[in-house]
Amino acid sequence: MTSVEGALSLTREGASLLSAVTPRAFNAETVTVSSPRASASLEQRHHWERGHRARLVATDAAVITAAVGAASGIQLHQGEPPADVALHGALLIIAWFATLWLTRTRDAALFRPSVDEYRGVAHATGLAIGITAIASVLLDWDAMRLTVLITLPSGLLGLVMSRWAWRRWLSSRRRHGLFTSRTLVVGNREDVDYVVRTLQPIGPGGYQVVGATLLDANARELLTEDGAVPVLGNATSVAAVAAELRTDTIIVASRPDGDPDFVKRLSWQLEGTADELILSSRLADVAGPRMSFAPVDGLPLIRVQIPTYDGGQHVLKRALDIAVSALALIPIALITPVLALLIKLDSPGPVFFFQERVGRDGRRFRMVKFRSMRTDAEQRLAGLQSLNEGSGLLFKMKDDPRVTRVGRILRKLSLDELPQFWNVLAGDMSVVGPRPPLPSEVTAYDGTVFRRLYIKPGITGLWQVSGRSDLSWDESVRLDLRYVENWSVMSDLQIMWRTARVMVQPKGAY
Repeated sequence: MTSVEGALSLTREGASLLSAVTPRAFNAETVTVSSPRASASLEQRHHWERGHRARLVATDAAVITAAVGAASGIQLHQGEPPADVALHGALLIIAWFATLWLTRTRDAALFRPSVDEYRGVAHATGLAIGITAIASVLLDWDAMRLTVLITLPSGLLGLVMSRWAWRRWLSSRRRHGLFTSRTLVVGNREDVDYVVRTLQPIGPGGYQVVGATLLDANARELLTEDGAVPVLGNATSVAAVAAELRTDTIIVASRPDGDPDFVKRLSWQLEGTADELILSSRLADVAGPRMSFAPVDGLPLIRVQIPTYDGGQHVLKRALDIAVSALALIPIALITPVLALLIKLDSPGPVFFFQERVGRDGRRFRMVKFRSMRTDAEQRLAGLQSLNEGSGLLFKMKDDPRVTRVGRILRKLSLDELPQFWNVLAGDMSVVGPRPPLPSEVTAYDGTVFRRLYIKPGITGLWQVSGRSDLSWDESVRLDLRYVENWSVMSDLQIMWRTARVMVQPKGAY
């Protein structure tokens, strides 16, 4: 039920109750109904949102005009009538702006993941090009086809790059507490802790947690890595707490037991105070992209598609692996002699290091890397176990004495992993996937962790772009399982891009 429907329902119920009590004294003409007015904090949020949308409109207009103008210039140089060129350009500009608006790409730029925004821009561009292409065929505008061919790649690239630049600008402002959504988290202690830890520090989503309301515990504050989060109110005072903290977003991590109408009642109470009421679920951590909302006869149902590990998507992933690895091996072959010379001069031994790892469905393969340790590294491992700084089944040391001087640089920049593109081309690994485990690690897996072996291990993955060795074992497993069940070609491309950034600004690599 929407807030408007809820308000109308309450109004009708109130009118019926009053008419039943005093049927003749009640006059419908005396009733005035006014919608809740937005609070100052909500108006402030709407103000900066409008400002950011205006910036996106301006850059979109500049990019589209430049792309269409370039195509028009080429057509005029080829002798096309100026009137036809102007008409074609105007039609394309109008269609492009309309599709960008209809697909709400500027709304996605505020709080949704970047992949959603870029996908929306690509979808809007395809629709605009399709509309103008159909018009050119129906109206027999042959020259219009050249306009479409020129503007499609240049315009799409320009839009994506401009959106990327604005997203970086917005993220930098949010790290300083600007252009954020002041957020209150409501629920049981464990669920609230999980949401707060996930949202801090302020990420690209822009949710700034300013308070929490616990439904099952008494506490004055929650301690996090970024400071204390105050705990205020209870299940009956969430709206009052939201108004006191001047929040514009409320995240419900869990609801009170035995109160199925809690969320609906809270949404009514927040009218005019908050812009969003978000329901958090642990299910989304594993099944997020496979979830969809499907109301049936008024019954709100959440559908969760069961994951599959073969089929067309996996064929497409393999094709992407072949293309990327084949291209990557060309520059790798050029720098290998230089790296090989440095490795040889630094310490005696082979240039490459081969190690048995476990791949998809438990199949073993030989993974290749540039050697970054001394040749007796395996023999010295037992004597260093007491100094292990890794988590879970992983062995890690920030100052591992087995690592050579050149090896430290190779590891810092992830250059030691470049030969693994050969493993990708051979089909043992993927460019993106879970971390390839050692056989000794796999023998210690429980039933849940074994799911990491349902797809091929990767050179990079969520674990690498999220902290690498700084992650706990449980966090590493959680990221791997989330990837295994929810990967997509778009997410793989995004992880590849983030990996390139991590290599330039390494964190957690040792």
